[in-house]
Amino acid sequence: MGCVDMWVWWLIAAGGLAIPLVLTAMPEFGMVSVGALAAALASGITDNVALQVVVFAVVSTALVLVVRPIARRSRAQRPEVSTGMDALMGRSAVVVERVDGTSGQIKLAGEIWSARSLDTAETFEAGSQVSVVEIDGATAVVM
Repeated sequence: MGCVDMWVWWLIAAGGLAIPLVLTAMPEFGMVSVGALAAALASGITDNVALQVVVFAVVSTALVLVVRPIARRSRAQRPEVSTGMDALMGRSAVVVERVDGTSGQIKLAGEIWSARSLDTAETFEAGSQVSVVEIDGATAVVM
């Protein structure tokens, strides 16, 4: 087998290893596939099959040992994105209709919400700024 033949086989191996990566979404297959690409490059430089196998093994192992922990760490440190009612808590709103301990209306995120004050003795007049403490059903609790 000539030098050109070996790099073709390494490319076929790289493609074959990329298929399970796509089907299973396991990044380790991609790392081993890159190892096969490195071996294909090595086969373009040398006819020594043992050296090509060593390049394949070293690159694949290095990628798995280095990239995997980094990927795990970044997956664990994803910022939490608030959605729905959780995204509304802590936001500012404008009082549209007087808010007291039992009723009222505010404009929150461009929409009119029914609202009540957290402290039942506290009232907020129209035009004042309030902060949403929680969402109780369809009513914003403000302070």
